Amino acid sequence: MSYIQAIIIAIVEGITEFLPISSTGHMIITQKLLGMEITPFVKAFTVNIQFGAILSVIVLYWRKFFIINSKAELTYPSPNVFLRKIQRFILTFEFYFKLLVAFIPAAIIGFLLSDFIDSMLESVAVVAVMLVIGGLILIFVDKWFTNPSKKQNVSYPSALKIGLFQCIAMIPGVSRSAATIIGGMTQRLDRKNAAEFSFFLAVPTMFAASAFKLLQNYKDISVENLDVLIVGNIVAFIVALIAIKSFITFLTKYGFKVFGYYRIVVGVIILIMLAFGYDLAIV
Repeated sequence: MSYIQAIIIAIVEGITEFLPISSTGHMIITQKLLGMEITPFVKAFTVNIQFGAILSVIVLYWRKFFIINSKAELTYPSPNVFLRKIQRFILTFEFYFKLLVAFIPAAIIGFLLSDFIDSMLESVAVVAVMLVIGGLILIFVDKWFTNPSKKQNVSYPSALKIGLFQCIAMIPGVSRSAATIIGGMTQRLDRKNAAEFSFFLAVPTMFAASAFKLLQNYKDISVENLDVLIVGNIVAFIVALIAIKSFITFLTKYGFKVFGYYRIVVGVIILIMLAFGYDLAIV
């Protein structure tokens, strides 16, 4: 893998990871367009540049992840400084525990179906079909959830349900972001809060997936290609920072419809190419 290829793949990852358009699907398509040979290192690279995207979430929302040391507002603050620290510690614990609850379904299913999921990652046709189906859903999703709750808190049962939605994203082309945001909206979160919880949930999910793949493929990462992986993570981090901030602003104002149309156009183009005999197989 060249530096140029690594940078392009990292840019695609950074842009698409937190948008509801399927980062995995776009990276599979990009690899094919670049004419890349899908070596064990390329597979490891594709997963492990997610570390950079994870870091972007933690940097942007550091007050949420480290609320015990922040100046975050408490609903019922204690007049005592020590007790306020205890309150923040409890909030931090609850925040992490809710992420754990939401993460568990994907961890279990991902572990049990790892080989099957990997086999689907090689199918461009699956990606194209799911891009179209997901696009149709996104066109209408804003009309389905028009009455968000005034209290925008994620309960433990809601976290579990959002985690179950995340499992759908194991099908290439579905989009983890889209699945979890819609899952959040079914729990009466507004678009902004559903998207932010989706970002938070990405941290344990993507970290676990990246760490698991790294454990499986660490032998394929050598001193010669380590620098390529580092460059990829840096680029993914920078691009993801910009993408997250832009996405939240856009989503709050305009909703999902544009992303739905985009997915349909991309998916249909791929299906047409496949129908006309273009070789888009990932080998």
